[in-house]
This record gives sequence, C-alpha cells and structure tokens, in this order.
Amino acid sequence: MRIKPEQLGALLQKSLAPVYFVSGDEPLQLIEATDAIRHAAKRSGFANREVLRAETGFDWKQLALSAAEQSIFADKKIIDLRLSGSGPGTDGAKALINYCAHLPDDTVLMISGGKLASASLKSHWFQVLDNVGVVMQVWPLEGQYLLSWLQQRLQLRGLQIDRDSVKLLASRVEGNLLAAVQEIEKLYVLYGVGNLSFQQVSEAVVDSSRYDVFALVTAVLETDVCRLFKIITSLKAEAIAAPIVLWALVREARTLIKIKWQLSQGQSKDVVFRNNQIWDKRQPLISAALNRLSFADLNAIIVLSASADREIKGQQAGDAWETLHSICLLFAAVKPVL
Repeated sequence: MRIKPEQLGALLQKSLAPVYFVSGDEPLQLIEATDAIRHAAKRSGFANREVLRAETGFDWKQLALSAAEQSIFADKKIIDLRLSGSGPGTDGAKALINYCAHLPDDTVLMISGGKLASASLKSHWFQVLDNVGVVMQVWPLEGQYLLSWLQQRLQLRGLQIDRDSVKLLASRVEGNLLAAVQEIEKLYVLYGVGNLSFQQVSEAVVDSSRYDVFALVTAVLETDVCRLFKIITSLKAEAIAAPIVLWALVREARTLIKIKWQLSQGQSKDVVFRNNQIWDKRQPLISAALNRLSFADLNAIIVLSASADREIKGQQAGDAWETLHSICLLFAAVKPVL
C-alpha cells in the first residue's frame, strides 16, 4: 500500500504492517518517518531491534538469518534494513522477494533508502513490497506544501505567525526542512510560545548576524581561539541576542553527541554524516572535533550552556557572555578559567 508522509501517523495508530519501505532524498522526513515506525513497533511489543546496513559487500543471506533468529531478550523484533543507495540491487531484490513470501509473525521489517529511480517503481521487488506492506516516498517540499508544513511545525512549537511571516521563513530555508526546524527552534528560544509579529520573525530569521554566529561555530570547530574571541566580542558589541549565540553552540554540541553515539553503535561514518547533513566542506572539521572531544567534554558543554541560559533569563548570577566564551573554549579543547 502506497501512502503519503502525512498519512503515516494515523496508519501507525491503527495497526502495524509486516513491512515498511521508506525512500527519498529529504533527510528530515526520512528520519522522522523511520523514527515513528520504530516507536510504534516498540509500543506494540517489538522491543528488540536489529540494524542491517546493505553496504558494499553485504551478504543478503543475513536478512533471512535475522528473520529466523529468536531473541533471548524479546519475542518480537524489528529489522532495520538500511540501503546504501536507492535500491537493493539484484541479490537484494531476490532476498526481499523471498522474505515477503515467508513473512515471520514476530518481526517487522523496516527498509529505508534514497530516492528511487522511476524504473524501480515498476520492478518486481517493489511491487511485492507494495502488496504486502506500506510503501512511502518522501521528497523536498515546495510552494503551498512547504508553507503548510511550516505552519504545522510552528503550531507544534506553540508559535503563531501570519502568512507573510511564513512566506518569509520559507524563502529563508529554501526547502531545507532541517534548516526550517532550526529556525523555528531559534524563534522559540528567542520569544517563547505565543503570537509573533512579522518584525520579530524578520529580525530573527533574516538578520545578517546569523552569518557571524555560524562563523563563530566554524571558529570553535577550527580551534581558532583568537578568531573566536574576536567574533564573540563583535557579536556582543553589536548587541546580538545572546540566546541566538547559545542556540548555535548548543545545536552544534548536540549534533556532535548524536554523531558520536551513532558511530559508537557501529554505523558507518559516510551514512552518519549524510543523515546529519554533514557535507564535504564540514566533514574534516566535524571529524577533528569528534576525535578531540569526548562524551564527557560534550556533556560539560551542555551543562555550561544550561548555566548560560539561566544567566540570560536572570535566574542565575553571572555574565552570560563570559559563559558563552567559556563554552567556545571548551569546544576548542581549551580549559577555561571559571
């Protein structure tokens, strides 16, 4: 059965299908769809999860073996099969067809991959998946679809803005839904829940100071202490809102924690970087930061960020900008004087 992304939630509330296939080239929708399927399966008693990565050299016999194995921890499990490309290839197609011909009662198979070529939609393996399970394709949103999506995400965060403000936000993110979520989170950090004016949205989303904030993040990743000191001093002098600076630093720390954890679970660096939108130019910086910073270091950044947040809100004594400077030094693996 083929469905649209907006239909997945209601479908999961009714019942679980034995097979799900989610494909596309829009990272956020792909991540959220697979997360929703995993959570629904877990609620239904599929507590055990096995991840199979169909990368170069993958033995497709492993799929049948995984389906036949009985877990010592749970009777039901979900097989999380991740295709390295858009399709399974010849051996994979045969394995999927065979799996669907002998569906196990205690297993949910979730397959995820990139955008499918039009020829794949007519292939035998795709038709088999369509017949026995749920097939969903995700794609970049444009026009009215993007505006509606943005409006829904704003409402989920407790934010209300007028249509002109939504259009402004859409023009800023240019269809990048991950960027859209980040901008919405920034609006929430700055203003909290409620109605926002066009001016508030314009100042937060379009303000050119955001480039200086991202330059600060680059400086801390490069461990360029002199440059990061100059940038953060400039941001303070220009009266840039401290919550924007904190938001950018916390986002980077959480991204590094997420990537570091995924790599520790055996996921390939290429896949992890792609899923987290770490493209070519930033990969050396992120790799260096991952090698330089331990989980303890990153957690210390999060704890210090919480102090900065309280200082900004007047809930704790101290200079928030001094704390932001200390956070930057921790990123650069320089022990600040606290």
